[in-house]
Amino acid sequence: MSNVAITRSNFNDWMVPVFAPANFILVRGEGSRLWDQNEKEYIDFAGGIAVNALGHAHPVAVNALTEQAQKLWHIGNGYTNEPVLGLAKQLVDSTFADKVFFCNSGAEANEAALKLARKVGLLSGNPKKNHIVAFKNAFHGRTLFTVTAGGQPKYSQDFAPLPEGIEHTAFNDLEAAKAVITEDTCAVIVEPIQGEGGVVPADLEFLKGLRALCDEKGAVLIFDEVQTGVGRTGSLYAYMNTGVTPDILTTAKALGGGFPIGAMITTNKYANMFAVGDHGTTYGGNPLASAVAAAVFGFINTPEVLDGVKQRHQYFVDALNKINAEFDLFKEIRGQGLLIGCVLKDEYAGKAKNIVTLAGEEGLLALVAGADVVRFTPSLIIPKEDIDEGLNRFARALARL
Repeated sequence: MSNVAITRSNFNDWMVPVFAPANFILVRGEGSRLWDQNEKEYIDFAGGIAVNALGHAHPVAVNALTEQAQKLWHIGNGYTNEPVLGLAKQLVDSTFADKVFFCNSGAEANEAALKLARKVGLLSGNPKKNHIVAFKNAFHGRTLFTVTAGGQPKYSQDFAPLPEGIEHTAFNDLEAAKAVITEDTCAVIVEPIQGEGGVVPADLEFLKGLRALCDEKGAVLIFDEVQTGVGRTGSLYAYMNTGVTPDILTTAKALGGGFPIGAMITTNKYANMFAVGDHGTTYGGNPLASAVAAAVFGFINTPEVLDGVKQRHQYFVDALNKINAEFDLFKEIRGQGLLIGCVLKDEYAGKAKNIVTLAGEEGLLALVAGADVVRFTPSLIIPKEDIDEGLNRFARALARL
């Protein structure tokens, strides 16, 4: 098989058709640049959907991976290991949390968080306390539980019957939240910035109001920071920008810098409501993933990197505003740090995917966040020259629209 020429058409031959990838195959990357099978170069503003926080093949991640690969890969959770305990300490020391559960993805982290919330409700003494409040246009993963919690029916409607007890209300509408958060609510799950839902930041007063409502009703407040976490917004976690501390936080994507890992973090109060056997994972917390994540997390969790994200945000926004002054396509540039959304004007509604396709042809990788938003989630340390060149290619794509 190694001698067979692989082409893009082979995806259609052999892969389950749940993705529609670009018409080129990327074969290698370095920093914020990638090359395809034909040696065409691309600037990476997509970052593997907010995953490749240090870009491609960063020495910090490569060295951690290769060093650990020569020692111990996987042993299962009948045993613990040094890398996972070291990573757990980093997370505990850097956040509100006391305890960590490791898994392999954001969906798994959210699954764990929602299951823990249901257990909290069960132990509350109120047999009806299993109601979960989530928000329209949210995205929490693709398992049946998390895709139901996500507020986008297009992802869940074909898979009925769906898990019960989940209610969706309007994002950034505190009065609507007050109407549905009751004594029977065990959890409220919210993204500090709705990423897949259009790069829509939560209002500060909305988050503060949710915190107060959860305290009043005895509900667990879950922050889904799968996309916003590990430096993406310019703080280690987005909750640190808000003055609002959740009870449970989920993190993945950038945590491993490209190596699959996720985590649910929480306080002793809630962690201790799980007992042995209540939840589990085969691969979660394996030494290989943990070693890479520890190296990546430690590199990012510095003033130099986090301040650099904020500086790059302003650099991006200023440049995008100049581009928009020329093309007049976007009604808003929004987001925080290096989670940036370019919102199309009404007359260009539905054209985000077209722009991303044209950008690819010009040698730029970008993302959509719904039909009307072009999203950028590049490396947190992307060089200025790569930003400049990427935006030049973006402008060429817009000119062709």
